[in-house]
Amino acid sequence: MVNISIIVVTWNNKNIISACLDSLFEADNAANLEIIVADNDSTDGTADFIREKYPQVELICNSQNLGFAKANNLGIRRATGELICLINSDVAVPADCVSKMVSYMQNNPAIGMLGPRMLLKNGTIGQSCMRFPTIWNQFCRALGLDTLFPKSKLFGGFLMTDFRYDRIEEVDILTGWFWMVRREALNQVGLLDERYFFYGEDMDWSKRFHDAGWRVVFYPEAEAYHNCAASSSKAPTRFYVEMNRANSQYFQIHHGRLARVGYWAVTGLHQLVRIIGYSFAYLLSLGRSSEAGFKVRRSAACMRWLMGI
Repeated sequence: MVNISIIVVTWNNKNIISACLDSLFEADNAANLEIIVADNDSTDGTADFIREKYPQVELICNSQNLGFAKANNLGIRRATGELICLINSDVAVPADCVSKMVSYMQNNPAIGMLGPRMLLKNGTIGQSCMRFPTIWNQFCRALGLDTLFPKSKLFGGFLMTDFRYDRIEEVDILTGWFWMVRREALNQVGLLDERYFFYGEDMDWSKRFHDAGWRVVFYPEAEAYHNCAASSSKAPTRFYVEMNRANSQYFQIHHGRLARVGYWAVTGLHQLVRIIGYSFAYLLSLGRSSEAGFKVRRSAACMRWLMGI
């Protein structure tokens, strides 16, 4: 049997981590799973809860919030499995999910990274694949063209709004909610880039797998449930700014300073359009739309970051 290492990063996730860990211990191949949890200095008792309820879990307690990439890397360094899964703490894994992915990886040795289909709480399929970001597809995002023309590959390129998630497909990017990676590929590609604190590491790692000649594949035959944004919802404005900061880092690392300037300009346009649009929505609702007001403040915070204020 193939040994699999599961790595889960937690940050103040006491109320949701049980669903994730319980589902892993009920998996078809639970006996072959090595489960490692890296806790990012939670203040809600997450680490103590895991230590007491799940003594079989290998627990790493960080003295500060190291971010997603660095905490996962600590887990990867401890892992001994031939296949390594990085799974978000807000994911519940059906019993046959990991075993299906293992079987597919064994039968397709050119695959370096595999991702399952994401199921949301409302029963719909979540967006878990993206195309590599370009100035063009970021411009389309800024103007909302991907929303106006969701079936268009030209306008909906970055978020793959034209993709139906109903077939096995080699993709540019698998988002970081659930990855299975091959140790042989990992040894060649390297760990997650710790310059990314939260967000961006999925674009970067997927690109590095591609650049090293490994296939990155979406595999809908396996499915898992994702309670999206369970961590980022605790500080939504901060994480929104972090997402844009990470995208900016990606452009500079992989495309150079000029591309980063282009991304900066497009992001400024993106935020300006939303500040204007959501301000009108707020005024037309006579201040009753709390969501519109929040989105104005969120985009304003991002503009302050862009301007270095």
